[in-house]
Amino acid sequence: QGQLMESGGGLVRAGGSLRLSCAASGRTFSNLAMGWFRQAPGKEREFVASISRNSFMTYYADSVKGRFTISRDNAKNTMYLEMNSLEPEDTAVYYCAADVFGTAQEMGVHGGKGIKDWGRGTLVTVSS
Repeated sequence: QGQLMESGGGLVRAGGSLRLSCAASGRTFSNLAMGWFRQAPGKEREFVASISRNSFMTYYADSVKGRFTISRDNAKNTMYLEMNSLEPEDTAVYYCAADVFGTAQEMGVHGGKGIKDWGRGTLVTVSS
């Protein structure tokens, strides 16, 4: 099983920016569809964004389109989430996920169900 570790979370004011990173190990990174999910207090986990193995395809939740950008560097075994124009509603624990068999598109469709590789999460708090 692969290991994933998120970093980059923190406290930021509304309108600010943060960049999350997800470092992967234990699997061949270029063979993995990768994605970001988040879970706010009292709410269910939700899909944020995903990226295909070769970076050609990216998918976003409607709530973050135009504000967040997902990317990956297969040479560094790392995925990123650039978050701009942050809103208090973006406050959540952000998790990275890796899918060995599925596609980046399926990550969004299935909401992360069936994915076995998850990081421990990094907390993002956006103050108003």
